[in-house]
Amino acid sequence: MAEKQRIVIAEDHTILREGLRALLSSEPDLEIAGEAQDGQEAIRCVEKMKPNLVLMDLSMPRMNGMDAIREIKKRAPDTKVLVLTVHKTDEYIVATLQAGADGYVLKDSTNAELRMAIKTVLGGNFFISPGISAKVIEGYLQTRKPHKASTPWESLTARERGILKLIAEGYKNKEIADFLCISVKTVEKHRANLMQKLDLHSVSALTTLAIEKGLIAK
Repeated sequence: MAEKQRIVIAEDHTILREGLRALLSSEPDLEIAGEAQDGQEAIRCVEKMKPNLVLMDLSMPRMNGMDAIREIKKRAPDTKVLVLTVHKTDEYIVATLQAGADGYVLKDSTNAELRMAIKTVLGGNFFISPGISAKVIEGYLQTRKPHKASTPWESLTARERGILKLIAEGYKNKEIADFLCISVKTVEKHRANLMQKLDLHSVSALTTLAIEKGLIAK
C-alpha cells in the first residue's frame, strides 16, 4: 500500500478548516498531519510535521499566508504549497506565485477541482483554477524579469509588509518584537522605514492602506 501524502491545513476560520479536514480525510491516499490558524502556526507545523503539502489560506491574522509561503519555501523547499483563497485580483495572484506557491485554487471551486489541484501539485506540477484569466499568468511571467519597484508599495520588503499588517491589527512595538523574535529597536527601524517609503505617518493611515491592499479584513 502506497504511503499516504501528509497535508497541513492553514485556515483561520474553524468551520472551513473542519470542513476541509472532513473532505480530505475521506481520501484514502491523504492524511491530515496538522492544522494552523495563522501563518506562524503553519510554519511551525511544517517544521514539526514535515508534510508533503500545505493547503494555505491567504487572509489570516498576525502572519498572512503570503509571508508564510515565503518562509516555508526557505525552510522546507520540498514542501508543496497550494493556496485556497477568495482573492481573484491580479495583484494577489501574481504576488502569491512570486512568493513560491505551487498552485492557486479559488474557494468557490468544486470539491472535485480541489482534489484535482492537490493531486496535480503533489505530482510535481503547477495548478491554477480555470476561472483565473490567462492574462494573469502572462503578467506573472513578465514580473519574473528583473525590474525596479515602480510604486512605494512595491518597494516594501516582506518584513516591512508583515510589520505593517501587525501595526494595522493593533499590535504595539513590544508585542510585534516578541511575536517576530526581534528587538524593539529593529521593529522601530522597520516601522520608520515603511512610513518613510509610503509617506504615511499615522497608525490610521497605515491601517487604511493595509485594508486597501488586503493585508487585513475591512
